[in-house]
Amino acid sequence: MTPNTLRMALGLVVLGMAPVGLAVFAEQALSDSHASTSVEQPAEAAMTIADIAAGNEDFEILAAALEAADLVEVLSDESISVTVFAPTDEAFEALPEGALEALLLPENRDQLVEVLTYHVVEGEVRSDDLVTGEVGTLAGSPVVVTVEEQAVTVNQANVLAADIEASNGVIHVIDSVLLPM
Repeated sequence: MTPNTLRMALGLVVLGMAPVGLAVFAEQALSDSHASTSVEQPAEAAMTIADIAAGNEDFEILAAALEAADLVEVLSDESISVTVFAPTDEAFEALPEGALEALLLPENRDQLVEVLTYHVVEGEVRSDDLVTGEVGTLAGSPVVVTVEEQAVTVNQANVLAADIEASNGVIHVIDSVLLPM
């Protein structure tokens, strides 16, 4: 799938004209000095981003949000190549009271799609490729990546685990939900 086709598919999803899908997780610490998760990385990259999210207990909320936003099918497509900054359940639970519930309501689907696509970058961006600066997202608004000697952040979210391989991209696990400006 070309980048323009991916944008068009996600645009159709935002307009409610096509089903789609998103997801994330597994474990690989950025370095020994970074926090790690309790999830093991799949033995091979045969699972899609959506499969990894749906099969991981630390991504139950993310998987539910992807389903509510009709993004599962898109993130199951092996012809795309994306990078997902995937918030854990703890990250979603840290949102202000009522915010998650409101986003999951059918009438707020467009907002949910915007929030979720704000966590997705076109192409596979590995931790070695990250540099300090703005990175465009599929939501249209950039995130700010800060690379320091001992830590990487995306906006204010810490990267907990990096370079989780999927058959259609790569996942970096983060500790906060990114909200578009």
